[in-house]
Amino acid sequence: MSTASPIGRFFARWPLAAAVLYAVVIVVCGAVIWTAAADILADRATLISSKDLLRRLEAHRDDPGAAPAGAIPAGSPFLGGETITVAGAELLQRVAAAITRYGGSIQSSQVDLQGPQSKGDFVTLVVSCEIDEANLQKLLYDVEAGMPYLFVDQLTARAPQVTPASLNARMSVLLAVSGRWSGKK
Repeated sequence: MSTASPIGRFFARWPLAAAVLYAVVIVVCGAVIWTAAADILADRATLISSKDLLRRLEAHRDDPGAAPAGAIPAGSPFLGGETITVAGAELLQRVAAAITRYGGSIQSSQVDLQGPQSKGDFVTLVVSCEIDEANLQKLLYDVEAGMPYLFVDQLTARAPQVTPASLNARMSVLLAVSGRWSGKK
């Protein structure tokens, strides 16, 4: 009488079945290893992304010029000036300063004292400028988060044509910003 198990006797009788089972086990082990490696690489990418976000948040926190979260910016919430024309000039000055602060250049500007929201106290500014894509979000935040309260009514951004000569080209941006004038003092 043989001491071999029934499985051992089966594979001894059918060696092709043993080879197929062996190949299936190898494929399954390879798939498990592949899946584990893919999960490790995905977790690594998530960790790198999280570290980058943490670095940027800590850099923003350590920025002495940044206001603390929830802080109310100083100043009047309305555009100042004795006349609405002076208020328009203040609006232009505020937006132009923000654009140049982030490395942009103004192509043209137009102050509209009788815009679609004009009830006698809203001033609208339409600015055409060029700015780097990375600084556009910073510009928009600066315009809307400071004092006086300004509202971005329209934003149209056009990416530069991609050519070898224009690798560092900037975006063309059309920005409509409005603010409320406080009226005569």
